[in-house]
Amino acid sequence: MYKRKIEILDSTLRDGAQGEGISFSVSDKLNIVKALDSFGIDYIEAGNPGSNPKDMEFFQKAAQLELKNSKLCAFGSTCRNGVHPKNDKNIQALIDAGIDTLVIFGKTWDLHVKKVLNISLNDNLTIVEETVSYLKSLKKYVIFDAEHFFDGYKSDNEYAMKVLEHAIKGGADVLTLCDTNGGTLPNEVETLTKKVVSAFPNAKVSIHCHNDSGCAVANSMISVDAGASQVQGTFIGIGERCGNADLSVILPNLKLKMGYDCNGDISQLYSVTRRIADISNTQIDNNKPYVGKSAFAHKGGMHIDGVLKVHASFEHVDPESVGNKRKFLMSEVAGRSTLLAKASSIVPNLTKDSKEVVMILEKLKEMEHYGYHFEAADASFELLVKRTMGLYKPHFNLVLYKTMGEFPVPVGGMPASATIKVEVDGKEEITAVMGNGPVNALDLALRKSLTVFYPAIKDIRLTDYKVRVLEENSTTAAKVRVLIETADEKRSWSTIGVSNDIIEASLIALVDSIEYKLAMNE
Repeated sequence: MYKRKIEILDSTLRDGAQGEGISFSVSDKLNIVKALDSFGIDYIEAGNPGSNPKDMEFFQKAAQLELKNSKLCAFGSTCRNGVHPKNDKNIQALIDAGIDTLVIFGKTWDLHVKKVLNISLNDNLTIVEETVSYLKSLKKYVIFDAEHFFDGYKSDNEYAMKVLEHAIKGGADVLTLCDTNGGTLPNEVETLTKKVVSAFPNAKVSIHCHNDSGCAVANSMISVDAGASQVQGTFIGIGERCGNADLSVILPNLKLKMGYDCNGDISQLYSVTRRIADISNTQIDNNKPYVGKSAFAHKGGMHIDGVLKVHASFEHVDPESVGNKRKFLMSEVAGRSTLLAKASSIVPNLTKDSKEVVMILEKLKEMEHYGYHFEAADASFELLVKRTMGLYKPHFNLVLYKTMGEFPVPVGGMPASATIKVEVDGKEEITAVMGNGPVNALDLALRKSLTVFYPAIKDIRLTDYKVRVLEENSTTAAKVRVLIETADEKRSWSTIGVSNDIIEASLIALVDSIEYKLAMNE
């Protein structure tokens, strides 16, 4: 039985767009709306139509969307001092957007009123009430964002509460307590949320936190326990400076840990988070709670043994409840239980004491001693298991390769070339390609030559390439480890290569990535 219903307002398209390195096109914004609506978010704060033509264009196109779960919100400020809302161009832009739910922010910190707006405290109260009242007269649902509420309360508690009072007088449907600077701590958020809930018992109270002190998630959750019934944030925590409260962490915490009822299918959490990150052109940290690739990754032998016996022994929730999956990492510290758990999904019917497990474990330790690191290269590990057990036949044979560099680089030209000869079922193909460096040239030549035999290779692309020097004291003669990530339209996989020659290490990883793709197609 849930405690009570908590609404979620996602501000990825407005506050999230203010994060460094984030830039959404209109198409990006529409696709994120579709993803959030499919997930089941209550409100989507989609932009400020009065601030730029792109947001106005978005709202015009968004009107054609048939949303099933979410309500779009337009965001804007209170009217200018001395200008009635009906004559304020930004307020009119909000109305022209054709959105029924509006988020209006107003100043609650006396510092901002006096030093930023340069108006009197009473004038600020007037524009808050007049703006909300005018929008309510037009039958709008108004969420009032009390900007800098916590800092304002600490500066002048009576005035901060007066601003909320005037928003309520104007008819505001929701009062949002904003930790705009992100410096408030959980104990303060809890105390002040309780005071606001007590002072305005008939109002719906919302919480909006920034993460400048690392407390945005904790502040949001403790505010809910203190009486807030709506949480604002961004789905992957992006936002100005240090970001906003991360809804991908808050939602499962509220639902799975705290017993609150929230809309949103958290079994989609992993996939929706990645969809939004892809559109935002940003990365999800591997160690991100719930949705990171390492969130349910186990490496220590004792941990893996415990999870295999009782999942809850080292997992706080079921990975599948948030759409993630359990992962066992292979390394030199892994025992037979770890290897068996990992290898059984590749080759069924293995037992802990079978000679095959011993063979694989010995091969694993031998290769890790040389410099391989399979915990981050699942595809190469799978190929290692099958090769060791004699269950894998290569799809092609790399007969030879040659690379050449050129200096100085011709204007507008490529600085390197690669020649590849491959053999498939007795037939040979030789390809020479120019590239932006020898590894790029090899990559292009290898795929071009093999596409003659395997057209499916056209679907793959490299998404990441990492090099690590393993012997620091060996300088330019050092052994290197190359890790690459490859993807097609449906999945991604990682492979690894190690050599004293960075080009050979890269080629080993490239060959494995293509072999794995061809094996998956079978």
